[in-house]
Amino acid sequence: MMKSVRLDHVTKMFGKSIGVHDVDIQINSGEFFTFLGPSGCGKTTTLRIIAGFYFPTKGKVYFDGDDVTGLKPNKRNIGMVFQNYALFPHMTVFENIAFGLEVRKLSKREIKEKVERAQKFVRLEGYGDRKITELSGGQQQRVALARALVIEPDILLLDEPLSNLDAKLRDETRVEIKRLQVELGITTIYVTHDQHEAMAMSDRIMVMNQGKIQQIGTPQEIYNKPVNHFVASFIGETNIIKADVIKVTDTHITVDIGQGTLLTGLRENSSPQLDFEKEKQVILSIRPEMINAGEGTNPLEGIIQLSEFTGMSINYLVKAGDHELKVMIVNAGTEVLGRGDSIKLHIPESGIYFMSEKR
Repeated sequence: MMKSVRLDHVTKMFGKSIGVHDVDIQINSGEFFTFLGPSGCGKTTTLRIIAGFYFPTKGKVYFDGDDVTGLKPNKRNIGMVFQNYALFPHMTVFENIAFGLEVRKLSKREIKEKVERAQKFVRLEGYGDRKITELSGGQQQRVALARALVIEPDILLLDEPLSNLDAKLRDETRVEIKRLQVELGITTIYVTHDQHEAMAMSDRIMVMNQGKIQQIGTPQEIYNKPVNHFVASFIGETNIIKADVIKVTDTHITVDIGQGTLLTGLRENSSPQLDFEKEKQVILSIRPEMINAGEGTNPLEGIIQLSEFTGMSINYLVKAGDHELKVMIVNAGTEVLGRGDSIKLHIPESGIYFMSEKR
């Protein structure tokens, strides 16, 4: 049975330095939950607290409501895949996968059955006699995954498991991990600094910075409704614009982004922390794909500074008044403009997201 995980106001200090501060989260049974953030933000520290490698300075860790804060890692029935895989190079694939089962003193017959099933899960049938040094990086990663799964853990922990793979292999392995998680229904906690991995794989994401939780939500919530400047800037590309509030109604907000250029957006598209009664300056987050070429609502005119054709899209950097805007136009046989060309743009009201200037 897969277990839920609860961190109850967990803080971890390293001397006088804060590793993580007041992390309070509930991870549901069978959920794919990702810790996302830049290097040093506390995501791996949080994972290691769940694994039992670190003891929290304050707070408690619960699995299905049971306090496991003081339990050693080998008593928590977790499977863990490390960034460097931590495989034994002198052992075969079979021996690596079987290691945890042998520690648990299972019979040879049980070990053989479970290892062969795990190899099948990760599509490494017939590789049992191979040495680890004879495998590619992607195959080694799958051995590490099989070793974690073969013990039938309640919780699977993955610490940046794809960071050593090339781009194509990362994409393929990412799909495999998600496929396995869905098929097995295992509670999975995944650590990454890669926003694309997090967005593609997760049921929910916890964005961290400087040891603190910034936002928890679905990929759609994190991307479309970031609660602050950091989340908006870290998740995907966006245009961040400071603006003065001109008019507030029950449904709409009108702001001046400089030189008398006004933009109007939907009031519901604003972060919960934003108080329009008190704040006269706000920050706008406008995703590049929300800016359209041609005539329409919230018109802008600009000069193209850079032009990039990627096949799927045409990406422009446009100088519009005081602002340089990233613009992404989906390629539908559209003419590609070049540096120095004029372009007319417009932004739908739903494409503007309002945030507080306060962090």
